[in-house]
Order: sequence, then C-alpha cells, then structure tokens
Amino acid sequence: MKICAITMVYRDYWALSQWYAHYSRHLGSEHIYIVAHGHDAKVAELCPRANVITVPRDDLSGFDRVRGHLLNGLQDGLGALYDWVIRTDADELICLDPERFADFESLFAAQHRADALFALGLNLVEDIRDAEVPEGANVFAHRRSAVFSGHYSKAWAVKRSTHLVRHGIEVSADHLADTAFTLPKGVYLVHLKYANIAALSLANQHRTEIANRPENGLPGKIWSQATADAERFYDRIETLTELEWKRARTKAYRTINRNPVRDAQLNVLRARSVNFEYRTHLPDWFKDS
Repeated sequence: MKICAITMVYRDYWALSQWYAHYSRHLGSEHIYIVAHGHDAKVAELCPRANVITVPRDDLSGFDRVRGHLLNGLQDGLGALYDWVIRTDADELICLDPERFADFESLFAAQHRADALFALGLNLVEDIRDAEVPEGANVFAHRRSAVFSGHYSKAWAVKRSTHLVRHGIEVSADHLADTAFTLPKGVYLVHLKYANIAALSLANQHRTEIANRPENGLPGKIWSQATADAERFYDRIETLTELEWKRARTKAYRTINRNPVRDAQLNVLRARSVNFEYRTHLPDWFKDS
C-alpha cells in the first residue's frame, strides 16, 4: 500500500518541523509533500528530503477558498500515485493508539469501504508548569495536557477524488444523507497550535498581518484578533475539570461520532464543533506515536 502526506505552510517553522519529523518517521521522507506559500528557503532546510512545491503569495484574495482548491487539486494528482493521501495543516499530527493499529498501513487496510477518514481531535496545551520544548525535541515528550475538540475532529485522509472542505468532506447531494462518517477508534488528530506559546506568538503575528491586508476573502476575527483569541483559550483551559484519559476519550468519541453535520447548503459532511468542558492527560504511548 502506498501512502503520502501533504501540507501547506507559511513560516510556521516549529510546527512544520514537528509535522515533517512525525510523518517522515511513519511514511518515509520521499512520500512527504510540502506546499510553501511563497518562496522560503527555510522550508527545504527544515525538511531536507521532502518534496517542496512553491506557489505564489502575491495575492491572498479568497485565502481559504483558493488554498482549498489548490490542495484538493494536488491531492487528486497524488491520488493517481498513492492509495491514500494524508492531508493536514502543518500543526496537526495524526496519532494511532498502538493497541488498535501498528501503523498507518494497518489502519487503512481495515477501512474496506471508506473513501475518507475522520479523527478525534485534541488541542495539545502548554500548561502553566511546562518548560519550553527544546529545539528539535518531540513535542509529546514535553507536553501531556490536552482538551478534546469537535472543531479539530477533522477529515484527514482520502482516496482519489474525495475533496476536503470546511474540516469535512465534500459529498454529492444525492449521497449526503447516506455517506458514512468514518471515525475509527484509536485515531487522534493532535492540534499543536497551543502546545508552544513562544511559537504561537510568532505565528499570531503572521496571522494578524494576513487578516489585515486589503484583499477580499481573508480570514476573519480568529486571525485578526489572534492574540486575544489565544488568551481566551488559555484562560478557559484553566477552568476545566481534569478527567482520566480513558473516561475523557470515551465521552468525547461518543459525542463526536453521534449525529455529524450533513450540511445541505455546502454538501459537506463534518463533525459537530463541540466544546468539551473537561481536560485530560495524554497516556505514555503518545511519546512514541
């Protein structure tokens, strides 16, 4: 079975380093594809054996829409060469519980009818007691606090001709009602945005700059007020009750797997954007994931 991974990035160097190390370890660096949004020699420096594709950054009009069309097109092309294409943002790592799946190949081999997979989302958090992640270190060796997220329970792997849209998959109107929402147990999408405050501060500067450019169709308040949004997130995390991992995981999985959104306006199948009122502590196996 042939599997590749693709992402698109602009200057999020710490997250990209984690992304490249993670998927290279699982798939081999020759099967890693990185779309650099604007020329950036540092991308190839950080990911020396990846396939780097550079695209222009002179006009950011319709930011998310244009990026989505571009990535869906590249994904279709890769689908002619690979059985499955993993596509996540540069700050998103797919982690597999070793009690359920030894590797990505065994996960995909078990999906006999699915054309796309979803994962149970987690925000990994830099806790108030955490030290900085050393340069080049695996984030899971230094971060254990997390909160489940409906927003990040995203579609992340597809076969050819299945497109990712709005954290879900695009489905024809005729099949929207009966398309399977495939959320395998033991598969997690770990979002790293809040796992490194120093890196987040730099990334938020870029997000604010982009959101305040003059073009139409740019990201909204979450980017234009990125610092305030991050502060609200960390403030909320401190108020949450801690639940043991297995209990938290079971509650989150049942919630996300129940009644996904079937958006008839956009013809998109996705998870509900649920906020969970508890946090948890990752088990040790994440260190080797």
